Amino acid sequence: MSRTFLATLQFDGTGFVGWQRQAAGRSVQAEFERVLERLFAHPAPAHAAGRTDAGVHAVGLGVSFASPDSWTAPTLQRALNALVPRDPAVARVDEMRPEFHARKSASARRYRYDIGTDAASASPFRRPFEWALGRPLDLPALRGAATLLHGEHDFQAFAAKGEPKPHYRCQLTVAEWAERADGRGVAFHVEADRFLHHMVRMLVGTMVDIGLGRRPLGDIEMLLERGDNQRTSPPAPPEGLYFVAASYPAELFVPAETGRRRTEVSVSDG
Repeated sequence: MSRTFLATLQFDGTGFVGWQRQAAGRSVQAEFERVLERLFAHPAPAHAAGRTDAGVHAVGLGVSFASPDSWTAPTLQRALNALVPRDPAVARVDEMRPEFHARKSASARRYRYDIGTDAASASPFRRPFEWALGRPLDLPALRGAATLLHGEHDFQAFAAKGEPKPHYRCQLTVAEWAERADGRGVAFHVEADRFLHHMVRMLVGTMVDIGLGRRPLGDIEMLLERGDNQRTSPPAPPEGLYFVAASYPAELFVPAETGRRRTEVSVSDG
């Protein structure tokens, strides 16, 4: 007999090649599965709500796995945090229905991208965790660009080239820029039913060029209509990107609760 659990994982992505196992380099998945195997005395695959690239961080990445029936959520959280390396941490563990899968069961995912516009963003204590742009951005222009992203669109122009996909349509329910605390700069908050590879970073890179006056606002609509990324700005660096949360139907949790549940924890955006 086994039980299904959801771990809400936080990690500093600086020392990782991303979530997914790679042929070379240190991955979050490999580290997490190594701990599971030590706890359960057999290999235990772990599935994340989404992939993260090298250098990308997480404050609420949902990770599902099966455990022997003797484990409970509280004891698993304590055991996992006792054994994982210092750069990831398990913020919460929930027991889930047997059919639960962190990626396939997610109804939405949320990311945040932090940009430092002040001179202090060059600090070694901030640079690994944001885009240290160090120059002002036109916030009304950024907000105007984000407004054009709301709803369902074909985002192929904002996706890295790779294997062809059945479609490139995503439904964005949140796309907004906000000022960060203490004058540290701005942050882009975005939520959608799905994201394409490099999509958030390419959106941010293009909108920053608009905020710097390098591109007109109308380029957003032009790129959405083109369907290729030949005229899209370079992607923003990975350091500023955070996987914030995944949302799941409440009936998949044990016991079930009303409404959707999110793998989100209270963490300051700095």
